[in-house]
Amino acid sequence: MNQIRVRFAPSPTGYIHVGNARTALFNWLFARQKGGIFILRVEDTDIERSKEEYEKRLIDDLRWLGLDWDEGPDIGGAYGPYRQSERLEIYAYYAQKLIQSGQAYYCFCSPEELEKEREEALAKGLLPRYSGRCRHIPLEKALSRLNSGEKAAIRLKVPSKGELGFHDLIRGDLTFDLSLIGDPILLRSNGLPAYNYAVVIDDHLMAISHVIRGEDHISNTPRQLLVYRSLGFDPPLFAHLSMVMGKDNTRLSKRHGATSLDQFAQMGILPEALFNYLAFLGWAPPEGQEVLSRDELIALFDLKKVSRSAAIFDYEKLYWLNRQHLKRLTLSEKAKKAYPFLLEAGLLPKEMTSQHWSWLEKAVDNFLETVNRLDELPERFRLLFDFSPENMDKEAREILDKESSLRIVKLFCEKIKTLTSFNLEVFNQVVNEIKKETGAKGKELYHPIRIALTARASGLELDRLIPLIEEGTKLTLPKPIPSWSERAQKMLHFLDNRPFFKV
Repeated sequence: MNQIRVRFAPSPTGYIHVGNARTALFNWLFARQKGGIFILRVEDTDIERSKEEYEKRLIDDLRWLGLDWDEGPDIGGAYGPYRQSERLEIYAYYAQKLIQSGQAYYCFCSPEELEKEREEALAKGLLPRYSGRCRHIPLEKALSRLNSGEKAAIRLKVPSKGELGFHDLIRGDLTFDLSLIGDPILLRSNGLPAYNYAVVIDDHLMAISHVIRGEDHISNTPRQLLVYRSLGFDPPLFAHLSMVMGKDNTRLSKRHGATSLDQFAQMGILPEALFNYLAFLGWAPPEGQEVLSRDELIALFDLKKVSRSAAIFDYEKLYWLNRQHLKRLTLSEKAKKAYPFLLEAGLLPKEMTSQHWSWLEKAVDNFLETVNRLDELPERFRLLFDFSPENMDKEAREILDKESSLRIVKLFCEKIKTLTSFNLEVFNQVVNEIKKETGAKGKELYHPIRIALTARASGLELDRLIPLIEEGTKLTLPKPIPSWSERAQKMLHFLDNRPFFKV
């Protein structure tokens, strides 16, 4: 076989969906494993919906995911242009070849006439297909009508009976009844190509060896094969991937959760985690490994092992993989990944000193194990920044409703309210004093003390929390971390002014 050449050909009409991203990733893995070429082609002939901003976004999103390409609209290549809007003369040239060979014809039917045909067919219980009413117009007469100013599309002549089949690398042999197809449009009356025509011209001229795409394109394949046949082109090999579905077995959509690469990036899903997960949508490595790098996935990927069954998108599995990939990062990498989310939340400054980064590494290392996604970190960090006795949760209030607990909180706050520094050694001294004075121990001692320090009933272990708060109070931050004395005084003031607590 000649060199492997595959392509991903999105339309810039919106953000890239995970289903399309999975298609891009499978093409990329196949090309990289086989030492082939991966091409990015932009199918932007939907003039009304295609936007330059969407093209830029899809390129940025694909690069964020970890994909690169050997040829494309942004880097060029020997088979360009790589935007369909820049290839209109090419499509017109091959359409004229089909007209001259008698395999295509001009169609002057108006949209209203075509819609009437469609409605009549449906009323009779028939599958709508073009009747072919313009098929027998002599070319000379058609050209005369064009010269007089009439507009016409160009349609391909398709046999009215017979079968057409192809071998799908995933689904095996597939056969289609030609009588159900009709004569498809190649060029519209405005000169823009139809999808099933343009894709054939592009794939042939770009020497595409394998077309790997979603199963929603299976019905397009016979129409494309007819164009290949009419032009005398050898078709590529086809592989149609199953659809990506939600857990309810309906097509994945916004109602299931995030669906675009942009949304997953905003959620704080690592690109390497999403890359890893998308590779498992319809395929699994033979050894059963789950946490794999790009290089490991390249080595293991096998198109022949791709399943024809629907791929179910499991958000919890993705979150689990995200946690595993977060664990693989160095402390410095974790801090750098977390920083944009904490900056946006107003918890960290734009200008970070070495002291800021050192503290952030420690804080992230402590909190990261409690989250699925990086966008959950700001809420965890608020344990350090927020001290609001008035907003105590129900569990904390219930603990303080006990006279013994209330006494411990007051004792603890009185002992630390004038301290200028606080560390684990001082903390243990104070705790031991209270233990002797009250006889409390275990959770009866430490639960109230946690509330005294955080105004919360649960959270990070105190031996990890105290050094973070102590170091954080010394940093210049957009929102300062309350000192121990501030916390103690605020808690005492709150307790003195809340009559519903037992005294």
